[in-house]
Amino acid sequence: MSKILIVDDEPNIVTLISRYAQREGYDTVTASDGREAIDKCRSEDFDVIIMDVMMPDTDGFTACKKIKEFRDIPVIMLSARGTEFDKLFGFEVGVDDYVTKPFSPMELMARIRVVLSHSRSTVQRSDSGKLTVGGIEIDTLGLTVTVDGEKAELTAKEYALLLLLVKNKGIVLSRDRILNEVWGYDSFGVDRTVDWQIKLLRSKLGDYRDSIKTVRGVGDKFEM
Repeated sequence: MSKILIVDDEPNIVTLISRYAQREGYDTVTASDGREAIDKCRSEDFDVIIMDVMMPDTDGFTACKKIKEFRDIPVIMLSARGTEFDKLFGFEVGVDDYVTKPFSPMELMARIRVVLSHSRSTVQRSDSGKLTVGGIEIDTLGLTVTVDGEKAELTAKEYALLLLLVKNKGIVLSRDRILNEVWGYDSFGVDRTVDWQIKLLRSKLGDYRDSIKTVRGVGDKFEM
């Protein structure tokens, strides 16, 4: 049984999500703020975290960043603020998905299923060796990337996106395909999700940032 941590300072939201999650067969644990969430993640294992951004004491972004430092748990962030800056910042600190309030509980459950499914398939998939293109080296066993010999601090999604693009070097990949293969969904995609992640990924590739090319109205490709 998958175990979900629900973090929100609004009791009604916690109760609503817990009720729907339990109907789906998930075991649920709750926390009322980011600090409590961090403490619970240190003492318990979770398969996914549903966390609000705006909370007292420690906000969701700060909690997500701290949790990602010691546990690789997928995080779905909830927020009444859906600006581009908020979403970009969320992806930068390691958020796996972003849901804007008010939200549909059924859609949230669908997103949880997708995140869990993608997380499991990522763990089970075994690749070998290293992919090298120019000064970029992708270690598919260690799940790390180096740029001109220096380790690039990529999030799990940035790593998966780079790997997909490099494996299909020279091929333009549609946004639907990227969403499906990296995030595990298409119709549930957040507007401009791919744009934001590509922008963040480029910023971490140094002199190779222009190797990721966008073909307007078609998709993206890696070319060097």
